[in-house]
Parts: sequence; C-alpha cells; structure tokens
Amino acid sequence: MWAETSVFYQIYPLGFCGAPAENDGVPVPRIKKVKSWIPHLRQLHVDAIYFSPVFESDRHGYDTRDYRKIDARLGTNEDFSDVCASLKENGIRIVLDGVFNHVGRGFWAFQDFLKNRGDSRYQDWFHIDFSRNSIFNDGFYYEGWEGHYNLVKLNLKNPEVVNYLLESVRFWAETFGIDGLRLDVAYLLDEDFLKRLRAFCDSLKPDFLLIGEIISGDYRRIMNGAMLHSCTNYECYKGLYSSFNDLNLFEIDYSLNRLFGRNEAALYKGSHLLNFADNHDVTRVASILKEKRHLPLLYGLLFAMPGIPCLYYGSEWGTSGVKENGNDRPLRPYFDAPQWNGLTDLISRLALIHRQSKALVYGDYKNLALTNRRLLFEREFNGERIRIAINADDREFHLNFDDSGGFETVADLLSGETVRLRDGYALPPLSFRYWRVGKS
Repeated sequence: MWAETSVFYQIYPLGFCGAPAENDGVPVPRIKKVKSWIPHLRQLHVDAIYFSPVFESDRHGYDTRDYRKIDARLGTNEDFSDVCASLKENGIRIVLDGVFNHVGRGFWAFQDFLKNRGDSRYQDWFHIDFSRNSIFNDGFYYEGWEGHYNLVKLNLKNPEVVNYLLESVRFWAETFGIDGLRLDVAYLLDEDFLKRLRAFCDSLKPDFLLIGEIISGDYRRIMNGAMLHSCTNYECYKGLYSSFNDLNLFEIDYSLNRLFGRNEAALYKGSHLLNFADNHDVTRVASILKEKRHLPLLYGLLFAMPGIPCLYYGSEWGTSGVKENGNDRPLRPYFDAPQWNGLTDLISRLALIHRQSKALVYGDYKNLALTNRRLLFEREFNGERIRIAINADDREFHLNFDDSGGFETVADLLSGETVRLRDGYALPPLSFRYWRVGKS
C-alpha cells in the first residue's frame, strides 16, 4: 500500500483558506490557494494531502449539506478538480475526510423531512422518534452525534443511505481522482457499512486507502482485511508530548513496545497507524509542550517510530494554537503564505530520511536503553538497521554501542558523518540522532 511509505500533510480547508465561519453561500475560489503551497509541500517531501471536509456544509465542514458539491466558501467542483490535478502532477496523492456518521441540519434529505415530515421519503434516512421533541422544537426527536444535535445521525442500516454514500465516493474518485478517505468518528460507524465501503473502494482502485479516526479501544475491531487499512494513533499522540512534558520517556517507550515491539503480544506489529503531533481537534504541539526546545526532539521521535507520519499545516514551523472552552477556531488558522525556519528544515530532512529508509517504514520496535530522559531504540528490516537516540536531558548522554552486534560504525543520517565505535558516543544535551549501523 502506497501510504506505508508516505509522509502526510493535513489541511483544514475552511480555516486554511480564510473562509467565513458561517456558510454565506457566496462562491469564492479560495481552495485554489492550495496550489501556491505546492512548492512548500514538495520541499517538505510530502507524499499525500489529507483534506479535512471540503463539501457544502452548514458551518464547520463536519455538518454536511451536500456530499457532491464543494463548499461555496471554497469555490466550485471545477476549482477543486483543478487543485487536485495540480497536486497529482506534482506527485501528491489526495485523501478526503469521509463524514458518514452524521450530516448537518441543512442536509438536503433532512430539509425534505423537516418540510414533509411523515410524508417524506427520507424519513428512514435518520433515527426519528415522533413521541419526543428535539432541542430545536421540531416536533420530533432524532439522534445526534454524542449529544450535538446540529449533527444529525445517518441510518447506515438503510440501503438507500449506504448507496447514496458509496455513489458519492465514486463521484469523488471520478471527479477529483482521490486516493483514499479518512473516516470521521470511525469508531461509531456500522461495521456492515464499513465492510461494504471497503469492498466498494477496492473495486474503484486496488490501492484505495481507508483510515479511521479511532480515539481508544481495540483498533483491530475495524482495522482489518475486511474494513480499514489504518487508524489514527491517539495513544502515541498523547505519549509524545506528555513524555517530554513529564520528562518520562518510559511512557512513549511503553506504548511503542506495546503496539509494535518485537514480541508476540505486540498489538499492531506490521500495521501502519497514522501518527501525528497535533491536528484540527487538539491544541497545537508548540502550545502544549512545556519546553519549546523539545519540539525538534519530538519530531525526531515522530518520524522514527513505526507508522505513517502526518504533519498539520503550520506546525512544521512551530505555530501555536490553543483549544479553549470547545472553541476550535484557533487551531484552524489562515496563513498568508507558508513559513520556513530551522524546525521546518529539520522536518524536511526527517521526511526525506523516512522516505528513503525501509527500516523506518517497515521495521518493528526494539528498546535498547531507557531512562526518564534518554531513549535508544532500533528499527530493523531486511538487514537494514537504524538506531535512534533521544536525549531530553540538559547533560550529555554517553552511549556504548558495543552490544556484540558485530558492527563498527554508525552513519549519522542527518549530518552524513560516520563515527567509528571505540569508546562509545557522547550524545549532546537536548538532541537526537538517527544512525545507520554498519561495518567499517
């Protein structure tokens, strides 16, 4: 699967393009801004863009009005098709947000039901109860997503609903040439629907990718050969920042070993979860870290651990953003143009290294040394051995590589320097290294 070797980049289009918070219905081709960022994406060695919702919605994108029309605030279908064509010409694949659990109150079928009530042919597209009332005093009750009644839950047991959604996916594939979907709240989706979706997408493209948003629980329930290829790695997301904030690298090591370690009990060894430092739903990592000097180390770890690294737009240069009182807008900002600094340059080099190393893509996880502030681990695949050292301490870390492995040199993948191993290596304070292990 192409995604296994890829670096992803997430864009939240309504924020990225500076669209108004409420849908004013005025078509403006803001989505074409993405084209001006293509040189930046190429310099970052990005292989795929994951677009948060792009379709017509009431407000924030996850409240869909029409699955077959680009949000007017972003432009037209033709505008988005032009953007997708430009991305493809530059070797960048496209993954869209598939929001299939719920729709907005402005969704055309729900609007028909509001108007015609029991006479609407779309009544069974939703979970309706005429014996109760909604918070909007509709004269009936319906299920919303986790108590949010601006988000109307779809009835995925209804074949008409399923067929409508599958044909929408076909429309996206044929019109925009998309390569996959990230499924919103995949943990709530009907499993029979997921099986239908997987079979349908396999028939569209053999390598059509399905990634599910899963917060916790057993990923294998819906990440398997019959449903999803991958899911969001929220366990390691939390472990990344809190390991540095608490100066306790035991936390991230525990998660990596539990999920990908060289043991039979490892839960997802061989799987490629989507790894991230932040996204459109959580406080930016530059704001959540107690020490910004840990940012390079955190990204060094993100690109070294098993899984698919995903960057959230703006975080590659360390932008901040805090989610407060349920307000997500600060997490989804507009930037006039991409920025480039030392962190961006580092991430670009890490992305290139990740793309070029089979061990970093396919290797499992083996802990070699661990203290609260220092971690040394290895990734190995088909004879290629990469060792990664993290030093979150203010003091240097003396490493002894003589572990009877039979090798004599390590090549620093960031600097190109080759080190002969005699008396070990002094890792500087607040630093990390990627080494390819070999013989002199």
